[in-house]
Amino acid sequence: MKLAKIHHVAIIVSNYEVSKDFYVNKLGFKIVRENYRPDKNDWKLDLKVNENTELEIFAPQNPPKRPSFPEACGLRHLAFNVENIEAEVAELKSLGIECEPIRTDTFTGEKMTFFFDPDGLPLELHE
Repeated sequence: MKLAKIHHVAIIVSNYEVSKDFYVNKLGFKIVRENYRPDKNDWKLDLKVNENTELEIFAPQNPPKRPSFPEACGLRHLAFNVENIEAEVAELKSLGIECEPIRTDTFTGEKMTFFFDPDGLPLELHE
């Protein structure tokens, strides 16, 4: 098997409009496709993260809460590579998005921090 790259990551959100605003207007991801699915009574939003990766957002009616924070089985967090973590943290703060203090990854020696999406999904910046 030859798996070349990650095509997309899918997440479920509790509020479509709030999450769309967060990922599109605050994080700057571009909309690829936006579809209401009447058979499921939900929205599916596909966003371009970069030339290789998309983020799929599903917004069903009343999804269950995350079972524990942040260590439930399944997706632990999404990490995004950045060139200048201090600049990105400053931009997030200017948008009203708080970040944890920047720290150094014990194993890689690289700078990192976490912030959270509107549903509390941990998002990481990794330099």
